[in-house]
Amino acid sequence: MSETETAPTATETATPPAYKQTMDITEIMAILPHRYPFLLIDRVIEIERKQRIVAIKNVTVNEPHFTGHFPDYPIMPGVLMVEAIAQTGGALLLTEIEDRDQKLMVFTGIESARFRRPVTPGDQLRIEVKVVNWRTRVVKMAGVITVDGKVVCDATVTCALTDRPKKAAAASAESAE
Repeated sequence: MSETETAPTATETATPPAYKQTMDITEIMAILPHRYPFLLIDRVIEIERKQRIVAIKNVTVNEPHFTGHFPDYPIMPGVLMVEAIAQTGGALLLTEIEDRDQKLMVFTGIESARFRRPVTPGDQLRIEVKVVNWRTRVVKMAGVITVDGKVVCDATVTCALTDRPKKAAAASAESAE
């Protein structure tokens, strides 16, 4: 008995590769330009292309902002929670951009930010961001952060793609040519 192979149909050959639905820290760092102490997401656990993303941030006492905010009662600053929402949304946005190493995602707006409970060392943030409006270079996203199922922060952020400035060494090498 001989086995024969059949040629794939047009539908089978046109099927795009599976879209990645999670990211570990090295994959996040390959997409986002942020680094310690300002990289504020540790893992992506869910992605729905151009729709929503869920990330995790483990809050630890050795983070530098806790030294002064506040020395006797460490509370994560609200502005860092809003930044975590933006970085989570940025991870979603930048997965769709082919030339992301030449682009930066920057804040262009923050609306309706609310801080409902304090976040302290030992908490694990679950950051869920949903797309409100997606345009070619600008995305508006609604984010909600929970700890143990309770909302600690929510905000709507608008981010835009901009060209990344060329590094000084690369710029001088180009001008020398």
